Amino acid sequence: LARDGSEAQKEGAAAAQKEGAAGGVEVLVALARDGSEVLKEEAAAALWNLAINDDNRVAIAAAGGIEVLVPLARDGNEMQKVLAAGALWSLAHNDDNRVAIAAAGGIEVLVSLARDGNEGQKENAAGALWNLAINDDLKVAIAAAGGIE
Repeated sequence: LARDGSEAQKEGAAAAQKEGAAGGVEVLVALARDGSEVLKEEAAAALWNLAINDDNRVAIAAAGGIEVLVPLARDGNEMQKVLAAGALWSLAHNDDNRVAIAAAGGIEVLVSLARDGNEGQKENAAGALWNLAINDDLKVAIAAAGGIE
C-alpha cells in the first residue's frame, strides 16, 4: 500500500509504519540490552534500519538506545559490535545524538573498533566517527581519544 496504493492508502500505511516503529523502539532497545545473544543482534540490526529515519533517530535516543548500543559496541560479540556501531553511525546523523553518543562513552568505543575491530566494525565505527566529527567539540574529543593517528 505504501508504494502502490492510492494517496490515502499511502498516507495510512506511512502513519501505521511510523506508529509501529515508535511503539516497537522501546521493545527493541530492551532486547538489545537484555535479550539472548541472537536477539541482541536482531534488535541492533532493527535499530540500525529504523535509525535511517530522522524521527526514529529521536525515538531511539529517547528510549535509551544510545546508552544500550554503546556498551553493546564495546562488549558484544563480533556481530553485535558491527551492528551496534552501524546503528550508532545512523544515529549520529542527529546533532543531539552526537552529543549523547559522546556522553555515553561512544567516542572511545568507536575509536577502538576503528583501530582494532574486524572489517565491518572498522567501517561502521569510522562512519560513526565521521558523523560525530561534524561537531567541532567532538572532533577534538576524537583526536584526544587517539582517533587521528
